[in-house]
Amino acid sequence: MSALAALFIVAGGVLLVIAAWGVIALPDALTRQHAATKAGTLALAMVCVGAALSALSWEWGWRLVLIVGFLLATLPVASHLLARAAVREAGTIAHVSQAPLVGDDPAQKASRR
Repeated sequence: MSALAALFIVAGGVLLVIAAWGVIALPDALTRQHAATKAGTLALAMVCVGAALSALSWEWGWRLVLIVGFLLATLPVASHLLARAAVREAGTIAHVSQAPLVGDDPAQKASRR
């Protein structure tokens, strides 16, 4: 195993441990979900890159590329659904469709009334 492959695998493993610690230690559902999806995706991608560098064969390379592709395609959707469920369960708004969008200025809405 090359040193670069080992570095990617170890760095990915350390990042996975940090992500798991974030899921346990962070205070609310949205920040825990952020730690699980963002850091977890990067960590697993790093482990897959390290495994691809270690294998040095196309038989394993295409499988690892497929794994990373599925991770990048599915984890944002899962993250979005978890965030919607957390907002809905918090009960701070009547319906999820009424949640403020990124970039909405509450001061402008108050001045229109």
